[in-house]
Amino acid sequence: MKRPTIADVARRAGVSKGAVSYALNGQPGVSEATRQRILAIAAEIGFSPSSAARALSGATAKAVGLALCRPARILGIEPFFMELISGVEGELAARSYALTLQVVADQDAEIAVYRRWWGERRVDGVFICDLRIDDRRIPVLEELQLPAVVIGGPGHTGNLPSIWSDDAAALVETVEYLVALGHRRVARVGGLPGLLHTEIRTRAFAEVCDRLGLPGAITVPSDYTGEEGARATRRLLSSAQRPTAVIYDNDVMAIAGLSVAQEMGLAIPADLSIVAWDDSPLCQLVHPPLTALGRDIPAYGAHAARHLLSAITGEKMSAFQAETAHLTPRGSTAPPRIR
Repeated sequence: MKRPTIADVARRAGVSKGAVSYALNGQPGVSEATRQRILAIAAEIGFSPSSAARALSGATAKAVGLALCRPARILGIEPFFMELISGVEGELAARSYALTLQVVADQDAEIAVYRRWWGERRVDGVFICDLRIDDRRIPVLEELQLPAVVIGGPGHTGNLPSIWSDDAAALVETVEYLVALGHRRVARVGGLPGLLHTEIRTRAFAEVCDRLGLPGAITVPSDYTGEEGARATRRLLSSAQRPTAVIYDNDVMAIAGLSVAQEMGLAIPADLSIVAWDDSPLCQLVHPPLTALGRDIPAYGAHAARHLLSAITGEKMSAFQAETAHLTPRGSTAPPRIR
């Protein structure tokens, strides 16, 4: 693995290493135009003067990074990421590694964070979450030669190793279960559009509903928050042909949907069955407890951490398929009162 050096900056700028040093440290000896060109090149390849000492010593950071493009307030209430991080931390601690976590506003800011972390030797590798189709982060990380593991897939990860779970199979199992109960009007409140796992679930939902002949099956996009989950639920339940079952892409939205349905006077599960994705303690604390798709998320995080630590040592890693989420029926699902 090759990190950017002062020699790389000098070669790209067509100047000596001394001139690069003058420019980066604000010393006289180069023109202002040359200084600006050197600074731009250093920023582009992720080199920082603060990285020089560590570069000379060859020391590692003993830390890995996770940048998340989600509002911090959402991360605090979403059990998935808390459980994922707990699994990652457990594995890292055993190897005396630290986790550097940063919340970013958008993908451009996330890419800038990776360039800075790598250039300043703050991390030895990173986790990539919320994979998108044709994700702009993948070629950047390949160019930087920054060790990384993508948490998501399958596919769309370039040459980077990944860990993923079969969301399509889990979604098909859920719809088939609801149909076996007698439901014919099934809807879904999805996650953020554009995310690969959201698109996989949306496509699988449409295909299985078409195969089973379910009329009017639709997906309403949302953003994983309780507020948007509640809004999507009101829209679905206010329609002329309201669904008798709704699948939610996370537990927070499912709990919000349960509250809205009860406010509207619907009995759960007689009038409306509810299924949550990513089982959590929250799903069992509400009444009735929610039927949910669950998997061992801390173990998922631990697998990702082991993959990344192996990649950091130079080991060639490939994609790893983790367990598929399994359905746990609880009190929120039953045959519909009106079929």
